[in-house]
Amino acid sequence: MTAGGYFGRALVVDATDGTSRVVELDDRTLREHLGGAGLGVRLITDLAPGGVDPLGPDAPLAFVFSPLVGTPLTTSAKFAVVAKSPLTGMLTDALASSHFAIAGKLTGHDAIVVVGRAARPSVLLVDGADVRLEPADDEVGRSAAVTEVSVRERFGRAFKVAAIGPAGERGVLYATLSHDGRHAGRGGLGAVLGAKNVKAVAVRPRTKVAPADPAGVLAAAKDLRTRSFGAATAKYRELGTLANLLAFNALSTLPTRNFQAATFDGAPALAAEELAELRGTARNSCASCTIGCEHIYQLSPRRGGRTMRVEYENVFALGPMCGVSDPDDVLEASARCDDLGIDTISAGGTIAWAMECAEKGLLDAPWLRFGDGAALLRALDEIGTGTGLGPLLALGSRRAAAEVGQGSADFAPHVKGLELPGYEPRSLHAMALGLAVNARGADHNRSGAYEADLGGDLDRLDGGAAHVAAAVETEDRAAAMDSLILCKFLRGVFTDPWAEWAHLLSLVTGWDVDAAELHETARRIVLSKRAYNIREGWRPEDDWLPARLLQETLEMGSGRTAALTPERLRAMVDGYWAARGLDESGFPRTTVDMPAYDG
Repeated sequence: MTAGGYFGRALVVDATDGTSRVVELDDRTLREHLGGAGLGVRLITDLAPGGVDPLGPDAPLAFVFSPLVGTPLTTSAKFAVVAKSPLTGMLTDALASSHFAIAGKLTGHDAIVVVGRAARPSVLLVDGADVRLEPADDEVGRSAAVTEVSVRERFGRAFKVAAIGPAGERGVLYATLSHDGRHAGRGGLGAVLGAKNVKAVAVRPRTKVAPADPAGVLAAAKDLRTRSFGAATAKYRELGTLANLLAFNALSTLPTRNFQAATFDGAPALAAEELAELRGTARNSCASCTIGCEHIYQLSPRRGGRTMRVEYENVFALGPMCGVSDPDDVLEASARCDDLGIDTISAGGTIAWAMECAEKGLLDAPWLRFGDGAALLRALDEIGTGTGLGPLLALGSRRAAAEVGQGSADFAPHVKGLELPGYEPRSLHAMALGLAVNARGADHNRSGAYEADLGGDLDRLDGGAAHVAAAVETEDRAAAMDSLILCKFLRGVFTDPWAEWAHLLSLVTGWDVDAAELHETARRIVLSKRAYNIREGWRPEDDWLPARLLQETLEMGSGRTAALTPERLRAMVDGYWAARGLDESGFPRTTVDMPAYDG
């Protein structure tokens, strides 16, 4: 009997001919990998051979749901998209919150996997058991948002639609996939779907799935809802993630001008405190969420007055990282990224690298300079159209640096090919380790080690054993939340997270799961990701940071010098490998246990 919250099956669709098959998921597989990111890595490990071309027809792209999706538990309406990244050549798993998660699961599947390549631009429709491809020639060149509206008008408003923009069609290696303006953003998932000639996936709910203990789930949901209105989520409700900008600037941990500095003089003009008063128009919530972290801002009338969602990471990447302080330039750049369907972090990081190359004379682009908002917008347009510098910038900073050479790889801001988020590693040593070792690359969502750096219990400039322990624990917690799935903005409301999460999972599934088992499951998921990467060519030197961050120091406002030496990072990486039970080169000592699927 399938556990509560699950259907016990994944749908695999071949876009080449529109055929589909069902893969049975047994109870052991579900219990050991849960859903979301955990089940996703299990699926793509099984459904493609090692060394698969991430943009080839054999590469699977998995939309993965979770046991909590569809319950009244706040923030649980999330889905993971999992694939081999064309940007990194390794695993990428990106999450988004929307009604697509609920509708997708209620097609009767715990995951929907797409392989193959359609002969013409297509929309994949999953309408319960009815699975088919429909032509989408008219959608070519449109933004994901426009396509979403068009597909629903054509096939019915009950469908929820995840789509790609023009960048995904063109194969930009950091193209996104989105629904309702919320992006599964990192690692180039939009390029993977675009390579399959699939413009959009539309799902319509046709069934229901019950938790094992409906009354218990409802009581837990009411309690969690009440706690979600407390102090732990106040920042997200009041100002959103953009509240980080001024705080990080004051702490000398705001990456500026391609990590040449950690403070930005123009930060106040971009801060939530300033923009909320001048440009804020509304606050919104994701599906099934009581927090309401989403803050809507508006361009000035001279820029058309368009509204958009604003987060810290897109403002950081298109503002301080590129030295741009004009709010209209930064907001317009963010809107263009949305329209094109590209990851703002990778776009900003790659453009910042190119700005530095141009200033050093390594690129013949005299128009491309730090602080020039018009240059930022031009660079984004060229990425979108494939003209000028666009083809180079579409590769991401690692591959672009390999083409330019001349030492530019030393300041290319990436780990494993994924551009760094808005956290300065030299002044956040636990986070530095988390960024270096994470399976997805430089990723603040798969390692929340910055919380340990900023919590006051550790010296954030003196990385050691305690920082290693913090990096391991926060990575484990992220793996659990990304597989259950619960939003990380809820993490602060749990006083005993492993026990509380295990209780929620038990109520939904009927399993007798305790804190120790769930923690072990999270560790297994982390190691499963590493095992996948090793199969795809991971090397020990991939768990490392860019040369600039290990060679250049930062003078902080406090008078201290922020430095991260190669020796310190080496000791922390070695400590992390040991804590994970890996050998001295970062490889598992035993085979990661992954049960085979039935069927």
